[in-house]
Order: sequence, then structure tokens, then C-alpha cells
Amino acid sequence: MKLNWPNLLTWTRIVLVPVFIVLFYLPDAWLSLGAKNIVATCVFLFGAITDWLDGYLARSLNQTSAFGAFLDPVADKLMVATALIILVSLNRVDVFVAVIIIGREIAISALREWMARIGQSRSVAVSFIGKLKTTCQMIAIVFLLHWDPLFGSIPLQTAGQLLVYLAAALTLISMVIYLRRALPLLRDHDAKG
Repeated sequence: MKLNWPNLLTWTRIVLVPVFIVLFYLPDAWLSLGAKNIVATCVFLFGAITDWLDGYLARSLNQTSAFGAFLDPVADKLMVATALIILVSLNRVDVFVAVIIIGREIAISALREWMARIGQSRSVAVSFIGKLKTTCQMIAIVFLLHWDPLFGSIPLQTAGQLLVYLAAALTLISMVIYLRRALPLLRDHDAKG
């Protein structure tokens, strides 16, 4: 494993996961819930920015690697799953929404691994719907972590809850798209094997 800037940023996201968790277990006497919300929002936003930045740096500095390609989605999924589980524990996200989003991530990761094994990884490349789902999901998580009823004139709680339901719907749609692309290839592979 070569330690370069993109991989260092990815590792930073992974290290932030326990920080993110411990934050909500601190006694309220040390840090009020409002302060925890703000710090958690900042930590998550920092993670989202490093996600974008590590990909940008990997491409622009020509520092892409197989290890980075493996570790980056792991770090992303850890951050999102952790945030969703915390939001469920705070009663800000319904359990079934978290299960849909986390379950899809696990299923699509397994599908991508299988497709790479049979030389068809491009068949399950990220789609526009997948990118839209990720955008809605990230914005929803930020709003739901912040949990202030209003930010200026924007009702964050309502917007966050609507966006997380939209993200869950897009999650299911994108999973169907990926599976429809992959199933014929998997059948052909099984028929040849």
C-alpha cells in the first residue's frame, strides 16, 4: 500500500468514524445535544469533502491505486452507515429507511465485487440515479445531524426527512437498475461456467 494524499484522506474518513460515534456518547454535561449536533454535522461535512477531494487528487495527481479504489468506497459506506445508525438511535430516521440504504450498499458492493471477478465491472459503474441518490442522501444526513428546525428560512428537519425518503426511493431504483444490467451477464457467465 502506497501512502499518498488521496489514500491519507480516505484513512482520515475511517478514523473519523469512531470520533463520530463517541461524540454522541459524551455526557450532556460535557457537550450539549445542540453542540453535539453541530460538531457531528461538521465532522460529516468534512468527511464528505475529503471523499470528493481524495477522488479529485487521485485523478489529477495520477495517484490512483487498486488499494485506493478498494478503500474509498469502504470509508464512504462506513461514514454513511454510522451516521444513519446514529440518526436512527436519535429517532430522526426510520429504521426501515436505514435498512434500505445500508442493505443496498452491501448488496451493490457484493455485486460489484462479483462483476469485477468475471471481468464485467464496467457493467455496474455508477449511474446518474446512483449519483443523485448519493447527493440526496448526503444532504439529508447533514440536515438531520444538524437538526435545527430552521436555518434561516429553510426548515432543515422537514427537508432532511423528505430528502432521506427520496434517497431511500432512489436507492431502490438504482439497485433495480444495477441488477437489471448485471443479471444477463451473470446468467451468461453461469451458462459458460
